[in-house]
Amino acid sequence: MGTHLEHWSRNLRVVTLVLLLAAPGADADLFDDIPGARSIGAGEFRWFGLTIYEARLWSRHPKPTLDTALALEVTFLRDVSRATLVEMLQDEFRRLGGDKLEEEQLAKWSFEMRRAFGDVRAGQRLIGVYLPGRGCRFYVNDQLSREVLDPDFARAFFSIWLDGRTRFPKLRRALLGD
Repeated sequence: MGTHLEHWSRNLRVVTLVLLLAAPGADADLFDDIPGARSIGAGEFRWFGLTIYEARLWSRHPKPTLDTALALEVTFLRDVSRATLVEMLQDEFRRLGGDKLEEEQLAKWSFEMRRAFGDVRAGQRLIGVYLPGRGCRFYVNDQLSREVLDPDFARAFFSIWLDGRTRFPKLRRALLGD
């Protein structure tokens, strides 16, 4: 009996070690997509006095723009349904895009967001990586969730936080390190 238990214990240790070595690093995907990225700034998104998420902007450039590769890391502190998240993002696309944004394009972008994001739980981390002229990638807890090869979508998505017309100027300034 003792030999069987020792064998099982040794196997459990080996499996645990393999799982630990195979697990992605805290920002492995971010740094694979943007080698040399560093934290530019961080801030909180608050809604009616409640902190919904904490955000951090990453880039190789000290003053990133939508012409440079960058990543937006968001750690949610509250649960948010996929429907609410997509609806809020759609509203911002409409607000920033104005008359230029066609309903067909918005429907396509909404489809991409529903594929990229599920219901978000408190403690969950989402990372969006912006690749200018190419599109973007979304990671959920360090796992690739969706790659969207649409430069217009990517620019519109990251404009929500980084465009000078953002609804969240205080967060924008914090993210850009201003």
